[in-house]
Amino acid sequence: METLEFIIYPDGRVEERVTGIVGSSCAEVTAAIEAKLGIVAHRELTSDNFAQQQVISQSSTQLDRVSDMGDSRFSQW
Repeated sequence: METLEFIIYPDGRVEERVTGIVGSSCAEVTAAIEAKLGIVAHRELTSDNFAQQQVISQSSTQLDRVSDMGDSRFSQW
């Protein structure tokens, strides 16, 4: 689950915590918010930033074998 948490301190600082976003896409998600908040004084990357999304793909290959037995009764597609 992707979450954004903001902690606003009495001195006006805002701490932003992002969880559940894997890889560098976290920066894309938070860019617009950070632009509205002002200057980013400190950025601490978590292990989620360095993780890679697992993409599961499945491919299959179908091999059609045609018997070369010389029997002309069967189709040779």
